[in-house]
Order: sequence, then structure tokens, then C-alpha cells
Amino acid sequence: MNVSDRPADDPHLAEAVADLSEPRDTLQAMARGFLMRCPRCGRGPLFHGFLKSVDKCEACGEVFHHHRADDLPPYLTIFIVGHLVVALFMGAEQVSDLPLWAHLAIWIPVTIALSLVLLRPLKGATIGLQWAMRMHGFGGRSEESDA
Repeated sequence: MNVSDRPADDPHLAEAVADLSEPRDTLQAMARGFLMRCPRCGRGPLFHGFLKSVDKCEACGEVFHHHRADDLPPYLTIFIVGHLVVALFMGAEQVSDLPLWAHLAIWIPVTIALSLVLLRPLKGATIGLQWAMRMHGFGGRSEESDA
């Protein structure tokens, strides 16, 4: 049933229309997502696996199964980690004369650790951004109805 098919006195219709007109704080939603919490309420967990998001928030009931974070979190992770590691490597090269094996022993684990640490929070921030911008089903209508 579409929102337009419901009777005018339906309380769910009034709630859905009020939610569509209510502004959403993008930075707050992204910060909550970065902390791996629900972007709507900030209380419920956003993930039930390393990168698997919950279907819905256990605290407020916001549905997340339709989000489309896709390739943005890995792209941002590569971008951030690449810039950090290259800058740190170049700085270390300027102040020390380490052999190649020492650089490899330092920077490969640092790269892997930073990537694993940042990927999940960046996916949460992406889901928070999509929720705040009402993208990919977070706006109260399905993607199929737009096509």
C-alpha cells in the first residue's frame, strides 16, 4: 500500500508525512554512524557482524536492510590510509635511514591495521549520510517506485 492509498485519517500516514518534512542533522547522523550506532537514535548498534549491518535498529525500529553503502567505505579507507601511510613513510625516510625490510616490516602492518580499524566506522558514516539525505529507501519510498 502506498502512502497515497491510505485513508486520510490513518495515523501512520500523518507520522510518515511528519517524518518526511522533519530535517535530519547530517553531521550528527554521520557521527553516530561512525561510532557504529543507529543514525536516527544513536542507541542501537548498527552492525551485527564486522561489516554486516542490522536489518533494523533494536532501539527505535529504523530499517537498514535497504542501505547501499557499496564501494564508498572501501574507497574512503584507501584514500585516508594511503595518504597517512605515504606521509608517515616519507617523514620516516627523511629522519632515518632504515633499510627496505624495516620499512616493509613497519608500513605493511600499519596499513593493514589502519584499514581494518577505519573500514567499519566509515561504512557506518556512509549509512548515516544516506539516512540523513533520505537516500536509497530512507526517505519513505522504495527505489522501485522511482524507476
